[in-house]
Amino acid sequence: MAQLTFFDADKRLAALSKQGDPLEAIARLVPWEEFRAEIEAVVLTADADKKSSAGRKPIDALVMFRMLVVQWLYNLSDAQAEYQARDRLSFTRFLALGIEDRIAPSFSP
Repeated sequence: MAQLTFFDADKRLAALSKQGDPLEAIARLVPWEEFRAEIEAVVLTADADKKSSAGRKPIDALVMFRMLVVQWLYNLSDAQAEYQARDRLSFTRFLALGIEDRIAPSFSP
C-alpha cells in the first residue's frame, strides 16, 4: 500500500464536491456563526457557575450543533453519528474539523 500524502484527502474532497456533496451545500448556505451566541448561552456553563476550571475543554458549540444536523439528516444515533464523523471525510468537512481534531462522545456518558 502506498504512503498517503498531504494532498490525498484534498483530492477526495474535491471529487466529492464535483459530485455535488449536499453537506457542502448546506455548510455554505447556513450562516452558522449567527447561531453561536444563542447556542452557547444554552449549553455552556457560565464561568461564575463553574466549581473549578479542571477537566477537558468542551467541544465547540457549533460543532455539536452541526452534529445534530447530521444526525437528523441521516437518521443516526449518537454512537453512529460519532462513528460516521470519524469515518467520512464529507462529515468531517461539514463539522469543520480536521483529521487531527478530537471528536468526543457527543451525548453519551
